[in-house]
Amino acid sequence: MTRPRTTRRRSRALVAAVVVAGLGLTGVACSGGSGGASGSGAAPADASAPLDPKTKVTITIDCMPPATKKPELKEWNEDVAAFHKLYPNVTVDGKSTTGQCEDPATFAAQLKGGTEPDVFYSYFTDLPQVLDAGQAADITPYVNRRTVPTLDDIAPDVLDVEKDSGKLYGLPASDYTMGILINRKLFKEAGLDPDKPPATWEQVRADAKAIAALGHGIAGYGDYSAGNNGGWHFTAEMDGLGASVVNAAGTKATFDDAQGRQILDTLHAMRWDDDSMGQTQLLKWGDLQKQMVAGKLGMFIAAPDDITYMVETLGGHYEDYGMGPMPGGKGTLLGGDAYLFKKSDTPDQIKAGIAWLDFKFLKEGQGQFDYARTKADGLPVGLPQPEFYTGATKATDDRLKAASATMPVANFAAFTAHPLPGRAEPPNAQEIYKVLDNAMSGVLTDRSANVDKLLSTAAAQVDEVLANSQ
Repeated sequence: MTRPRTTRRRSRALVAAVVVAGLGLTGVACSGGSGGASGSGAAPADASAPLDPKTKVTITIDCMPPATKKPELKEWNEDVAAFHKLYPNVTVDGKSTTGQCEDPATFAAQLKGGTEPDVFYSYFTDLPQVLDAGQAADITPYVNRRTVPTLDDIAPDVLDVEKDSGKLYGLPASDYTMGILINRKLFKEAGLDPDKPPATWEQVRADAKAIAALGHGIAGYGDYSAGNNGGWHFTAEMDGLGASVVNAAGTKATFDDAQGRQILDTLHAMRWDDDSMGQTQLLKWGDLQKQMVAGKLGMFIAAPDDITYMVETLGGHYEDYGMGPMPGGKGTLLGGDAYLFKKSDTPDQIKAGIAWLDFKFLKEGQGQFDYARTKADGLPVGLPQPEFYTGATKATDDRLKAASATMPVANFAAFTAHPLPGRAEPPNAQEIYKVLDNAMSGVLTDRSANVDKLLSTAAAQVDEVLANSQ
């Protein structure tokens, strides 16, 4: 599921109230800029050159932190001021949100009316919708190692999410991959090694039995089966086995196979044969986190920032949690957010937008990766997220992160030491997840559940969803 930047939660029900803020720089909230024809035309001959510091241009940008997030807003304004020193004639005009950075209804309405900001926030799953609306500018000619120095060290699976037919339309701001989140305290109490989270479903089952044997209402493993979250987890679990819920063309369900049966058979066995998943089912996002903080759950599939939620919102402690890679070790579900460029942007606006995104989100040691500042501002440092760097840039980022960490980064070593290929969410993800909730809830609420029937029924329904979307 997509994870909104400002809240990092999966509920998409909040409506984002969008406000234009000046960010301490003079300029009006407009789309105008000097130089260049509309972005809907051909790129200029100098498209590959970085923005000239003398260029005068205004760009509106999505997802400026709201006033309620004081440390984040402080850092944003500091970065805008520092950027302004490099490009004194560029006005960065931020749009703040009081909730999540993207409300689906508002996003769709903006695309329809062409009223989105010049550089606008999007989830990794949004590009097809934006292209269908004819609102994306092709930035391929503008992006290279001169304009984005870390370009070669951005993981290909992250950058590919923003491509279509070989053309690049956006740049990533953050990403997450899934893994298995563990309660280190319960692992120790059960005689398990918390530095070696289970790497296969057989090991998950064995460890879950050992943890459940502690008694006192403790479950060894938990999973979702409601609110589209069950289908989302099933999809991630298929990724871990190197499989997929749909074919490469996005036209046919592919989970009614050996891997799909392995997942549902294992969950059914843990629930009914081992009694290692607890009695309460039909769980959705937030339920498993509460169980783990209460000391009643040993493991569940999650992204790293679930830990931040458990600590900052639920009162947990960073040292109590750790992560390992997805069981199966062949892939992982990839999600995140990026910035796209409005179709009507001028070449100068595109160049200015790329320069800002590079400064704020893509350069090691600065912007969102200024870990010393983040720590000084009382924000958490040390989670393996965002984690889209590779090569030398990743090595530098890891070193800087560890130097300012506010949590034991060694707890995530099993997760970070074995990065898995990222797999994007399927098309029509929410509709597919809703269907797959039924398969997950079937094995977790019905002792006599027929796994083959659950899979075949769900596959037929997903085929219908995909056919209707063509």
